[in-house]
Formats: sequence, structure tokens, C-alpha cells
Amino acid sequence: MSGRDLFYQPRRFCRGAALTFVFAGVLVAGAATGSLPVAERRPAPEPGTTSAATPAGRHDVPVPAGREDIAEAAAEAMAEGTSPVEAAERAVSRSGERWDAVYTEGEYDDFEEALDGAYTGVGVSARRERDGRIEVTEVSTGSPAAGAGVRAGDRLVSVDGRSLAGLPVTEVVALLRGDAQDAEAGTSVRLGLERGTRAWEQVLRRARLSTDPVTVSALPGGVTVIKVIAFTKGSGASVRDAVRGAPDGSGVVLDLRGNSGGLVTEAVTAASAFLDGGLVATYDVDGAEQALHAEGGGDTARPLVALVDGGTMSAAELVTGALQDRGRAVVVGSRTFGKGSVQMPTPLPDGSVAELTVGHYRTPAGRTVDGEGITPDLEADAGALDRAETVLTGLGR
Repeated sequence: MSGRDLFYQPRRFCRGAALTFVFAGVLVAGAATGSLPVAERRPAPEPGTTSAATPAGRHDVPVPAGREDIAEAAAEAMAEGTSPVEAAERAVSRSGERWDAVYTEGEYDDFEEALDGAYTGVGVSARRERDGRIEVTEVSTGSPAAGAGVRAGDRLVSVDGRSLAGLPVTEVVALLRGDAQDAEAGTSVRLGLERGTRAWEQVLRRARLSTDPVTVSALPGGVTVIKVIAFTKGSGASVRDAVRGAPDGSGVVLDLRGNSGGLVTEAVTAASAFLDGGLVATYDVDGAEQALHAEGGGDTARPLVALVDGGTMSAAELVTGALQDRGRAVVVGSRTFGKGSVQMPTPLPDGSVAELTVGHYRTPAGRTVDGEGITPDLEADAGALDRAETVLTGLGR
């Protein structure tokens, strides 16, 4: 697994240590993976009348039956002078939904900023190697980590004196961000690092950073590689522009490895870059089926491989399933994560927000993603990109 210090881990899984976001293949922010567009902030509803945003527009829809008790629990806690967030969290935990979470108002503001590609951190991506060590895989240009000379390939061994041995990458990300302390830009974090035989400590100051979720590169044979790390705002248009800018006749690798999702509307726009209308996915909201359709005018002729792995989640699985079911792409890699649920925000009386599961996605062929994942057409782990390039050569012929 790999992770970037961009976002958050679900509060429910690590109370006091993190929030919710899943990027680059780890649980670094859950509700955004498969989230519908975030509702504009509205006055909190009366208990029993919660509402949420839908992908077709920002208007009220009922939350699933039986979930009104979350808002009621928060309201009762406010009246009693106790924590409405903790009361809502207890109610959410009883729901049994894995991806449900509760945010304070400030946390949800951070969450919305994250969907814009903004975050507080030091600017590193990391993954756990087979030997259990945490390795830096990328350092963002202009970040505190880059300024301190941290490099890809360095190993992270501790954060603020806490050993990272045995910790999941999600907790490493939370420590880098200082989620337990609600750390802001300017706060310091002490990293223990190793490079070869050298070991040292480096104090960095967290900063407000932004990330480009879409990067484009070219392989020597002329193949265009479009890497999407998350479906934040504007990423779908960036994919479309990258496809339009690729050399005529060249193949494309859509690299969704480690992409744990984002906004569904952005994922649909990304899929539309390779489709000329038609179904992308269906999902249900409180038992009523809804459909997501691609925009017209996409490139339907260019050879395409979608590259996936176990860190490909939610909205990224939605794209993968659509391209695979409709025969538009050969999928190469390993089975995807299997997060096919959709969350909608429910404002609570104190300004906090509950992200509640309201339904599940299905691919155009009706396949269920949640708990199942998507099986690639060709299995590949090490050397997956080389395998993708070979496949494209055959498709081009």
C-alpha cells in the first residue's frame, strides 16, 4: 500500500488520530472515495428531516430510512450540553456501515478543501515495502520535504519520535499531518529518516500545499501515460485535455493504481474522455436506482489500457468498470479494492456533518463492486506498466 500525506483516515478507525480520506491507495479519506458532489452548506435540518446532495444537482433527497436517529442523537446531545459529534459517532457506529463517518464543522471544511486539491502536510508520498519498511515514493516540488532535501527512496522510520514499525500507512499519514493535534500550517513535525547507511532526523514545518491529481508523461514508444491519483475537482477535465493532446494514433495508459476515488462527477467526466455517451454506472439511493451517463464526443478509437491495483478504489473502480464492461479498455494489473458504496453528507444541528452510505454502485453490465473489486483482464504486478505497453502494441496492430 502507498499513501500521500494529503488527506485523512476515517475517524471511526483511528479515533483522535485522523479523519477521513483515501488517496493513493490507502485510507487517507474515506467519504471522498465515491462521494457525490458536496452539498453547499445549508442550515442544519430539524431532526428527522436530513437531506443530502445528488450527482444530478444540489437538491434534497431523503436519507435512508432509519438513519434520522443520527441527527436526533446530535440534537439531544446539544440539548443536554454533551458532545453532539460523539453522540452522532455512536449512532453511526451502530449502523454497521464501514464508510460512514462524522466530521466536526472544521474537519468538514478541511475535507471540502481537500476535494479542491488543497491540504496541510509536508509533501511526501509513501508506501510500505514487502519488508515492512515505509519508503518515500514521491516528494512534491516546492514542499517542506523537498526544501529539506528529502528524496524518493528515503525510508521513514519515525515521526515525532514514534517508531513507524508495524504501523499501517494510514497512521503514518495521520502522524505526518498531525491530525490528532489538529495541526495547522506552520506546526513542526520531526521525521526520522534513513538513506542507505545514513540515519538522521529532520524537523519540517507543515505548509498549505496543493497537488495536481493528473500528470501526463510519454514512454519511449510514443505511448501517453495519464496518471490520476485522485478525482478531485477539475481532474476529469484534465484527463479529457490530456487525451485530446496525445499524439494522433498513439495509445494511452490510464494509470489508476493507488487512486482511491474522489468525486463521482469528476470520474464520469474522466470516463467520458474515452466514450461517446452511454452508461457509466448505476447506483441506488434509498432503493431508487439512478444512472450516470458519459458525455458525448470522447475518443473511442485510441488504443487504451487501464492500469489498476489493490489501491484502486471507489470512483476509480467506477471508471475501470465502465471502460471494461463497454469494451473500451483492456484492464491490466491486480484486483481492485472493492469499495463500491456511495456516501452523501447529512448536516447535523451543531454544524457538524455525517457522511452516510446511501447506496452502492454497479458497472454498466450490472456487476457489484462493493466487496468484490474488479478483476483485470490481464494479471500483472511487478512490471505492470511494461505489460500495459506490450498490450497497447498489440491493440495498435
